Amino acid sequence: MTRRQADVVIIGGGVIGASIAHFLAADPDWSGSVVVVERDPTFQNGSTARSAASIRQQFSTPENVRISLFGIDFLRNLADHLSVDGEPPPDISLHEGGYLLLAATPEGETVLRDNHAIQQAEGADIALVTPDEMSARFPWMRVDDLRLGALGLSGEGWFDAFSLLQGFRRKAKSNGVEHIHDEVVGLNRQGDRITGVALASGETIACGLVVNAAGPRSHLVTAMAGVDLPVRPRKRHVFVFTCPEIISNSPLVTDPSGLYFRPEGDRFICGISPKEGEPDPDCLDLEEDHSMFEDVHWPILAQRVPAFEAIRFAGAWAGHYSMNTVDANAILGPHPERPNMILVNGFSGHGLQQSPAVGRGIAEWIIHGEYRTLDLSRFAFGRQPVIEKNVI
Repeated sequence: MTRRQADVVIIGGGVIGASIAHFLAADPDWSGSVVVVERDPTFQNGSTARSAASIRQQFSTPENVRISLFGIDFLRNLADHLSVDGEPPPDISLHEGGYLLLAATPEGETVLRDNHAIQQAEGADIALVTPDEMSARFPWMRVDDLRLGALGLSGEGWFDAFSLLQGFRRKAKSNGVEHIHDEVVGLNRQGDRITGVALASGETIACGLVVNAAGPRSHLVTAMAGVDLPVRPRKRHVFVFTCPEIISNSPLVTDPSGLYFRPEGDRFICGISPKEGEPDPDCLDLEEDHSMFEDVHWPILAQRVPAFEAIRFAGAWAGHYSMNTVDANAILGPHPERPNMILVNGFSGHGLQQSPAVGRGIAEWIIHGEYRTLDLSRFAFGRQPVIEKNVI
């Protein structure tokens, strides 16, 4: 058995782990060593590469709005953050096409109006739009059953998730972060503290602090430390389709049913999460169920956009949400029973867009013992539930 030592071991090299590593290594107050352990060096099966790769400001929780406001600023100015000497900055093809959230009931309208007040107070560029206004902007969309919409005028859209991940990794490596391909199979403990990370290769990394950024497998990591984490892997499908008619200027539209669709080049992608009470089992496989498109997605798409009656199926993929089963929000910070195990888990589909602000915040906590730029303490383990009304 070989041994090495690191001040911080980050378990999981996806976009969350990569962001934390970047912000740690880039901070002039940090002088320690960082090792990132990633089980899948291709990242083909990870949540980052299989996400819908979008960012929005339309949340109902002020902290989530603030997180995304920093996120869009970071993405807009990526060259300032992730450039490496002698190489071009990462190109993430950011497209601020906006989100359009739709309400068809009085209750849904109230939620949009209440959320809009929160978003405005935080400085998000969101407009409430009537059915007539939506019809004028998006004549291809059926609006006669709607009461209100909330449209992101700027700061919302989609981008290349894999390029952002590689940008974080490349910058972190240039600042001395070590990335290794291995799988964590155990956590060594002495009392309530983690003293080392055991790897499938037989190596053990002695460490001062462990960061759990293992995404859908994060509960398996905490189980190695003898604690339960209310985060479980839930499979989500993304379907690709084409439309013979031109649908111009489409934002990411979220139907009152919960289904979303958005353009992707000359195609569209769409998806939907199970409603409360519907089956949503723990799942780590990536098998696709194409019948869902015809049975569930297509009827909703055609009801909302008449031209979508003539669409053609063009592909699909499956990925995983790291679902916080308590409140569908991230769990951030040290576990109270394992003070040197930092949790960065349970993003419930929001991890990619929240990665810049969360990476910065966790790095601050590791270095300074506190959040200095954006207070993320509301998302601590064991908190009272944080009710986020806009989970897509």
